[in-house]
Amino acid sequence: MKENKVIRLKDDIKLSNPILLVGLPGVGHVGKLVVEHLIEELDAEKIIEIYSPHFPPQVLVNEDSTVKLVNNEIFACKANDIDILILTGDHQSASTEGHYELGDLYLDLAEELGVSRIYTLGGFPTGQLTHTDEVIGAANNPVLVEEMGQYGIEFKENEPGGGIVGASGLLLGLSQFRKLDAMCLMGFTSGYLVDPKSAQFLLGVLSKILDIEIDVTPLEERAKEMEKIAAQLAEMEQQQQGQQQFLPDTVSNDEDLRYIG
Repeated sequence: MKENKVIRLKDDIKLSNPILLVGLPGVGHVGKLVVEHLIEELDAEKIIEIYSPHFPPQVLVNEDSTVKLVNNEIFACKANDIDILILTGDHQSASTEGHYELGDLYLDLAEELGVSRIYTLGGFPTGQLTHTDEVIGAANNPVLVEEMGQYGIEFKENEPGGGIVGASGLLLGLSQFRKLDAMCLMGFTSGYLVDPKSAQFLLGVLSKILDIEIDVTPLEERAKEMEKIAAQLAEMEQQQQGQQQFLPDTVSNDEDLRYIG
């Protein structure tokens, strides 16, 4: 396969000013968890499959030992009379060129399907295992910043400091050339673990924006399991810090870490 391949599974889909939610693999898998939950709860229908040479050279093995070539997919559903399209999948691009090429492809499909607004969903890494109920946002125009502020989304000057890497940020930049409203919502997450608790909070904010009700029980259960793991990791980290305090003066912590590496 030398170029991107788009397979349309349904040609007669009828949509009215749909919004597009983008939740691809990323920090804490926060955005991906949100959209996967929405796909299940809203009984979304898969309408498009996207294959690309910019994805890793990989197949996934199914339960019956057959394989599936990695891809991304677009689903369609309706909630509270709102037509919703959801872009998710197995991977983001493995190259910079691929990110731009796929970004343009996603926006081509968005325009083809009549998308009126794009929400990209992701995680904001804090480096801390403790959870913070907060969503930080960025948008491609000031009107959206003002509108989204009423939902408790934080807009901080020059944050995220290193910018937004990957599809979540790139789609905001590329959509400006097409005069498409787009914004990114990021739930606070450690950046170390898959984070259903952050996804749960982000989904709550998104539900308010879209004025829809979604059962978050499955995410709550997964969040409790991850909280236990995070607590165990935090305890291990404290123990390691305690051990480092008793290192001989002749061995620095930096030297010890280099040796472990």
